[in-house]
Amino acid sequence: MEHQLSFGVEREVLADELQYYFEQANAADIVDEEFSASDSRGKANGILRRLENYGWIEIETDKSYVQRVNFKDYAVKLIKTLLEIRDGKKVEYQGYIYTIYSLVRTQTDNPGVVLLQILDNTDMLITGLKNLNSSIKHYIDELTRHSTVSEIMDALFNDYITNIVDKAYHRLITSDNVSKFRPEIIERLEQKSRSAKYMDQTAAEIAAMQEISAEDAKDVVYRYLHEVIEAFRNMDDILSEIDRKNTQYQRSAVNRAKFLLSGNEDVRGQIKELLMGINEVMNRENPDPAAIYEIEFLDGLVRLYGSSFLDEASFYSPIEGKKEFIPAELDYDEVSEELKREKLRRMTEKMARILSKEKIGRYVSEQLAGRNEKKASEFPLDTTEDFIKLIYVRLYGQRKDMDYKVEVLGNVEVGGFSFPDFCISRK
Repeated sequence: MEHQLSFGVEREVLADELQYYFEQANAADIVDEEFSASDSRGKANGILRRLENYGWIEIETDKSYVQRVNFKDYAVKLIKTLLEIRDGKKVEYQGYIYTIYSLVRTQTDNPGVVLLQILDNTDMLITGLKNLNSSIKHYIDELTRHSTVSEIMDALFNDYITNIVDKAYHRLITSDNVSKFRPEIIERLEQKSRSAKYMDQTAAEIAAMQEISAEDAKDVVYRYLHEVIEAFRNMDDILSEIDRKNTQYQRSAVNRAKFLLSGNEDVRGQIKELLMGINEVMNRENPDPAAIYEIEFLDGLVRLYGSSFLDEASFYSPIEGKKEFIPAELDYDEVSEELKREKLRRMTEKMARILSKEKIGRYVSEQLAGRNEKKASEFPLDTTEDFIKLIYVRLYGQRKDMDYKVEVLGNVEVGGFSFPDFCISRK
């Protein structure tokens, strides 16, 4: 129907298509008494009757007595929305912002229509930002479902980074940044609100479109202008919340991965291993919850070791009577210069291994070495530390205060490791 002059097609053509569908081996089975004894043609006609009864389509007869099937207008909107959801279509913030920016600069004889377009695009922009904010919260909530490090890293890099950061957040803080257009948009809208000629002309057009009086139309114009101006002024609150949640999600993912990787001999470490082991067996064997005590490996998870105190709050200083204090001589062994240098060397090496935002920035500058851009697969990837640096380069590349930016490319395999390649370029 999409290629017709309207969202309609001849009924016989559509019935033939549905009949062909029901004749296929993988066609859906319709569990309904109305279709139980029908052949493929009967099912096709029955589906058309059902769609008409439910209000999806309407059937009309033209002058040649040919029946045509047309979608209702609301059905077309709903189907297009479902197709966008299926295709994973993301909001193009730059399109909304640039449209608003262009409209406020336009000199036109129809200011009322232009104002309504500005209002609609602003509403879609704010709706898109709020949906992005909600999407990040969804990913934070989903973190609790992942029980292994590989699942968390897959959710962070292959799902969240791809669908949220690269498609929406990254553009929002770079090419789609509202700060580049907002001052002029607000200034021009305020100028229009102070222009008597603009207000009279726009109010007259709005009055004719909405069938209201000129005075009421002028109030409507003031309200529309005020809503758009306030939306752009208050947009920083939404952007700050998005930025905060983005940082929170990435930190939560890394902390959860570190927690699953960490293990020690204290009470917390043993309880963590015990619970993770029970969870793994329960998911694999699905036993009766009342029979957990029968799991054989539990004895191997519990280890006892000596401890002089339970925690830092368990110390108790007993009350002592007054005694004579006799100072004793302290033995002092002077530390050799060689030992001092050795400890200083170890401390320096430890500090050098700590990766900070500044170190990653310097590392990228060194690797670019006069080039404007370079693929991640071209970076040194000989050691585990090289891969760790590359991960930090990918994460820090989303920050607007860095001197470089990243753009995701296709998958690549280097040294037996497969990962989404990305291009690092100077800003």
